[in-house]
Amino acid sequence: MALLVAVASSELLLAIQGEGNTLFATFLNTIERIISVASSPGNTRILIFSIMIGALLAYIRESGGVAATVNMLMNKGIAKSKRQVGFLTMFTGIAVFIESNLSVLTSGIVSRGLFDKFKMSRARLAYIIDSTSAPVCILILLNGWGAFVLGLLGNYELSESAVSILWGSVGYNFYAIITLVIVFYTIAFDKVHGPMKEAEQKLELQKTDLKEEVKGSKARYMLVPLLTLIVSMVGFMFYTGNGVLAEGSGSKSVLYATVLAIVVAYALMISSRQFTHHQLVDTGFKGMGELLPLVSIVLLSLTLGASLKELGTGVFVASLVGDYLPIYLIVPVLFLTGAVMSFTTGTSWGTFAILIPIGVPLIQELGLPPSLVVGAILGGGIFGDHCSPISDTSAVSALASGCDLLTHVKTQLPYALFGGALTFIAYLVTSIIVL
Repeated sequence: MALLVAVASSELLLAIQGEGNTLFATFLNTIERIISVASSPGNTRILIFSIMIGALLAYIRESGGVAATVNMLMNKGIAKSKRQVGFLTMFTGIAVFIESNLSVLTSGIVSRGLFDKFKMSRARLAYIIDSTSAPVCILILLNGWGAFVLGLLGNYELSESAVSILWGSVGYNFYAIITLVIVFYTIAFDKVHGPMKEAEQKLELQKTDLKEEVKGSKARYMLVPLLTLIVSMVGFMFYTGNGVLAEGSGSKSVLYATVLAIVVAYALMISSRQFTHHQLVDTGFKGMGELLPLVSIVLLSLTLGASLKELGTGVFVASLVGDYLPIYLIVPVLFLTGAVMSFTTGTSWGTFAILIPIGVPLIQELGLPPSLVVGAILGGGIFGDHCSPISDTSAVSALASGCDLLTHVKTQLPYALFGGALTFIAYLVTSIIVL
């Protein structure tokens, strides 16, 4: 409801600038905006992928694959404690750095059952996978994120090549580095704070039901579809990028890989002769139905981002940087500007696209270190994305972990704000030293 009101408010502001009945135009334009967002190929792929994940999760759950994998990991000593489970989750997210949604999804699927077994909240799981995926993708850069930023930087004449500036920004991307350190601390010391601590305490007070919903069968019912998802994702990235991994389409690849994983899960279950075709179709649709509320949130989040773009919210926020700042404040303010833009529009990539054309002329005119400026812009985009309830990454993290979206945002916010505050100080100190 909050998202719908926000979209309508945005469309009302746009309608006031037009002619005719403002309220009637607001009503019609809100509907048309949702339709235009849904008709975008990239957005449609995200929406279909978000629904199809429900079928995949239902298949691996009902097959007994999740319970069997949890038991196997515990028996082999890979996941015998909270710390081991946490590090397994973080490692999975780091290993799958090809695409942020795939990283979140893989980590979430692997760890859901383990977190339940050790009485750790789904909010903690959502935090770990969300705070691992984007920072890792923007630090490793051998993916679509790196290709996108390279494309933006390639339009300008600079003293260094776009590639050397981008790789140099890794060391200056303080937010991504600090966020990963905080995740490591949370896992290593098994410490949670603020609203997340309250979520964990509520979970501990609940009675533990040792009876499994679905009896464990074979771990392959989970591991084979999951492996299919990861391997085919890499393959489809090469395919959609015409042989170049970094130029592949993330939205296409993750959708194709998800559909293929569902087909493999279906084939495994039907070949076991324990399930009929009708049962599996029923299971798949029930799984998709479970995620419809979250998919609606993703749709409205994308719609609000489109409305705010039409209003020029991002450009307005960027203009607040101004021309009269002391030189040592420019980089910290660019970081904060990126955070506010990403928070209000729900997109880090859109933030990069607006702020890099503003940051590069500052590099050229004032002689600022290119990698420091780019690192601040990239870090700001991810910081705002972590705080934003309308970010698609937040929605997919909640979806993958089985956590309520608002609970995920509320429990992650103190961690993101703490990391953001440390990052601002780091940029301020670095700017004073370097400039």
